[in-house]
Amino acid sequence: MSESAKDVAGEIRRLREEISRHDYYYHVLDDPRIEDREYDRLFARLRRLEEENPELVTPDSPTQRVGLKPRPGFAAVEHDPPMLSLRAIYTEEELVSFDATCRRELKRESLDYVAEPKYDGLAVELVYEDGRLLGASTRGDGYTGEDITSNVRTIPSVPLILGDREVPVPGRLVVRGEVYMARSSFEKLNRRREDAGEAPFANPRNAAAGSLRQLDPRITAQRPLKIVIYQIAEVSGIAPRRQWDVLDRFLPAWHLRSKSEPKALCSSVSELMDFYGKVLADREEADLELDGVVIKVDRLDYWDLLGTRSRDPRWAVAFKFPARGAVTRVQDIIVQVGRTGRLTPLAILEPVEIGGATVSRASLHNRGEVERKDIRIGDHVLVERAGDVIPYVVRSFPERRTGEETPFSMPTGCPVCGSEVLMSEDGKDDRCASLGCPAQLKERIKHFASKSAMDIEGLGDKTVDALVEKGLVRHATDLYRLELEDWITLDRMGEKSAGNIMASLEESREVSLPRFLVALGIPLVGEHLARVLAAHFPSPAALEGATPGDLMDIDGIGPEVARSVATFFADEGNLEILAKFRELGLDPGADLPEGEAHRPLSGLTVVFTGRLERWTRGEAADLAESLGARVTSSVSRETDYLVAGPGGGSKLDRARELGIPVLDEEEFAAMLRDVASE
Repeated sequence: MSESAKDVAGEIRRLREEISRHDYYYHVLDDPRIEDREYDRLFARLRRLEEENPELVTPDSPTQRVGLKPRPGFAAVEHDPPMLSLRAIYTEEELVSFDATCRRELKRESLDYVAEPKYDGLAVELVYEDGRLLGASTRGDGYTGEDITSNVRTIPSVPLILGDREVPVPGRLVVRGEVYMARSSFEKLNRRREDAGEAPFANPRNAAAGSLRQLDPRITAQRPLKIVIYQIAEVSGIAPRRQWDVLDRFLPAWHLRSKSEPKALCSSVSELMDFYGKVLADREEADLELDGVVIKVDRLDYWDLLGTRSRDPRWAVAFKFPARGAVTRVQDIIVQVGRTGRLTPLAILEPVEIGGATVSRASLHNRGEVERKDIRIGDHVLVERAGDVIPYVVRSFPERRTGEETPFSMPTGCPVCGSEVLMSEDGKDDRCASLGCPAQLKERIKHFASKSAMDIEGLGDKTVDALVEKGLVRHATDLYRLELEDWITLDRMGEKSAGNIMASLEESREVSLPRFLVALGIPLVGEHLARVLAAHFPSPAALEGATPGDLMDIDGIGPEVARSVATFFADEGNLEILAKFRELGLDPGADLPEGEAHRPLSGLTVVFTGRLERWTRGEAADLAESLGARVTSSVSRETDYLVAGPGGGSKLDRARELGIPVLDEEEFAAMLRDVASE
């Protein structure tokens, strides 16, 4: 590979890491750390580099998906068709380009568009069968979301039974919308929380998202949530022709709350700009958070003709509002250390009110960001809230300097452990070089215990922090050496809670190989690639001798991942840790004979669809793959079995069309019992 090609591959890798990190903050933690415009700039840069270098595109790139996996605690629900996000635009020129592209692709001199306010809430999908609410789920990663049916049923504006005014109720209806909280309701909720001694929510979106993700629906029922429906994803027996009719006729007829006002049917860019300006002007007076205007081609048959990209549809855009901002002063710049050792500078600000929220901190992302914007301690800076949520520093004002400002320098030693700090090749990022750094150790153990990895119940953030601070754990292997007496030395840890954690640790010894590989924290290896590796290597020991060339022979693994995996399993420190795991009896797959012929499901291709009760979809896939099956996401003539739960959708139809055997969950469980006994 030439030096220039290496540079491109390196930049693609760095962009993927940064985008994936921000996807996690926004979609999983509801704690975004970057403005929308900056995120969109990073994403556009990655997409352009991958389009120019298609050989570097991998299935786990952020461009090949919408977001991240569902949070622990909820069953998984598949979206078919996927819940794609909308491409964001910020200028009239971008709107002109969108209109021109649509007209050119459709060979039309003019088009009608539906313009609607963009609500800042949590995207959801509702499924009705025979007029009754069957299920509800979050967007998740766009392909798989979280089952929140019990919580959504508590929202008064969600009909449990559809109305039938003017339009017959379809046998099956899948709609999508936004759950949100009005500003006035949000303020009352926060006052109640403060009176009760509870921490207030940061903003209405976080309040809505947190309310929907309560494991106890009774808590959700106490929260003032509302819903607005904006799209029909699937409907039987009826074929709406226009998005305007969907909003104005079909949804209201079924008693589904739609974006009735304001909305506009526009036939030109100038009309769209007029509507955008009106909504923007009325933004402060609205009793809900609006962060832009959604613009969609009106005729629904044109949606199919225009099609979609991997991440977003070509027939719609989100015209985002400018972020709210204010000028304040940088009092200090501190540095935080993350799980991978990455150092992140954080500006400590003189508190300032921006869009109804008090802002006192803002991430500066990395060394390169501080240098590019020339931000110094003592500077006056412009701070905006991205999407009216996340504060970020836009620029400094050098002309207002008095000479007392202090240039910021990244530390040469880790601010947590004092170890050497290494700079990235591009000079933008810094990382602590010590694997023993307490800051990294805490985050690595939290990752190890997470739902997608070892799934150790009760091992939450505070417990992990206490274990590390007391010196009881220096690596995840130490978790399995702790005695009951060690656990009960922790604050608020009784014998019962300690016993539950120890029992969960004991259960985790039976972990599948894919989950164990995820738990190891191999750079660039998530759940999908862990399954790919497990399908070709029967145990961790088998990976120890794998070269980058061996790994690149596997479909779906590119050069960056291959180098990362080979480097991880060649590192002496990592090999010592794996040896410790083996001593503890944690060596998934090691007791199986070499090869796959002995595995009873070898050679079979299995697809899962709908909701499963006994397992999450990931757990079911792990089971099938542990027995040798190949699990794919789409039904084809190569599929041997489709395992279908309620809400199977188009995959179930496709399987029946192709004559592929369909198993329900109990039949699948029976098949697993049968093959396990052979």
